[in-house]
Amino acid sequence: MDETTEDIEIRLLLEALLRKYHYDFRGYSMASMTRRLRQAREHFGEPTISRLQDRALHDPGMLPKLISFLTVQVSDFFRDPGYFRAIRESVVPHLKTYPSLKVWVAGCSAGEELYSLAILFREEGLEERTIFYGTDISPEALAKAEAGVYDLGRVPAFTENHRASGGKSSLSDYYTAAYGAAVFDRSLRKRAVFSDHSLVTDAVFAEVQLVSCRNVLIYFDRDLQDRAVGLFKDSLSRKGFLGLGSKESLRFSAHADAFAEFVRAERIYQKRGGA
Repeated sequence: MDETTEDIEIRLLLEALLRKYHYDFRGYSMASMTRRLRQAREHFGEPTISRLQDRALHDPGMLPKLISFLTVQVSDFFRDPGYFRAIRESVVPHLKTYPSLKVWVAGCSAGEELYSLAILFREEGLEERTIFYGTDISPEALAKAEAGVYDLGRVPAFTENHRASGGKSSLSDYYTAAYGAAVFDRSLRKRAVFSDHSLVTDAVFAEVQLVSCRNVLIYFDRDLQDRAVGLFKDSLSRKGFLGLGSKESLRFSAHADAFAEFVRAERIYQKRGGA
């Protein structure tokens, strides 16, 4: 199929972001990237992708806003409660055998999943021996994650998800409501480290016992998926756990043999002992 003018503009913009800012989106799904850039073009009132590129290159304040469009920023507390129930009931008993733990939430967005795990680990008595790493490439998402402040209107859904995940307390124990916002308890962040990290270009930064990277791989092409899963494999300790999104799988990954299905329905895998 011949490239359209828009296809050419998109590839040039992605190349420009890499050369000027070292953000590499070239391995993302082209369909997903096209959809998001069209949304960004409309949002910023530009007639073409090339005009969007011009603003990104010449207006430094534009970059974080554009990055927010190009990265996935959709999450909830205890999103997909069955996943968190499986973590609680099937993974936590194994994690309790470790004297200390590190958990990596890759592509942490605005922090909802990391806080969900922090609450779950507190309820299971693991919080004090755990360090949580939340990484993302979006500066705006990381700032929101650090703040831990969410729209109060979202809290009923958070609360229902928490209950369905097997929560042992009331979610209201963990936040204060004020001025239309839910401010989550700062104590949940005392063992959390939020930082910039790219699954496209960066290397392993810690040995961890649990990686949770959900609904990120679906936006990558096959080569980039393999790179990301390879990073997870190299980050995990022996018999460590990897949790993916409900529409993601290791079935066609180059690293599939390094993992065994642990809770198949919830896309939770365990690194094999010799991998």
